[in-house]
Amino acid sequence: MNTVFTVGHSNHSVERFTGLLREHGIEMVADVRSHPYSRHVPHYNARSLEEILSHYGIGYLFLGGELGGRPEGEIFYDSDDRVDYALVGRSRSFLDGISRLEQQIRTRTVALLCSEEDPARCHRRLLVGRALEELGFTLRHIRGDGSIQIEGETDGGQPALFPEMEARPRKSIRSASQRRRRPSSSGN
Repeated sequence: MNTVFTVGHSNHSVERFTGLLREHGIEMVADVRSHPYSRHVPHYNARSLEEILSHYGIGYLFLGGELGGRPEGEIFYDSDDRVDYALVGRSRSFLDGISRLEQQIRTRTVALLCSEEDPARCHRRLLVGRALEELGFTLRHIRGDGSIQIEGETDGGQPALFPEMEARPRKSIRSASQRRRRPSSSGN
């Protein structure tokens, strides 16, 4: 099985979110948020989410320390406080996290979790997803309406996920500095 799903919790209700996971047969959620909490939707705080998922028979694995979009260490940030994904992707911690994730994907149906609904704007695609694609996995993004967007597929001759963004250096779209921004659950 060479497929991995991604999903953003956005501001979905528990019922809507777990319904999306169950609809697509997700057995394990790999949380790749650097800071697994949310003031706006507290049911997505790590401990609450793990309990909710357990109720539905879905596993929970926190990998935000290794695969989060806000890595520890100033070396990963440029002068605009954007994360250099290429540099992160070569770090030992990130590579160890990818290895742990790959083990799960090979035995279960896994969805990478972040807060951002749109995968085109999220590190779960731009950083983690790219590393998984290099290992031969296909990304299937679960959208908020329940549809699936397959990475690299075209729709009417147009690439599905904004290839104009791919020409830019591999960096976070926004500043990700802890010093200048309040932490959010997205990890972007």
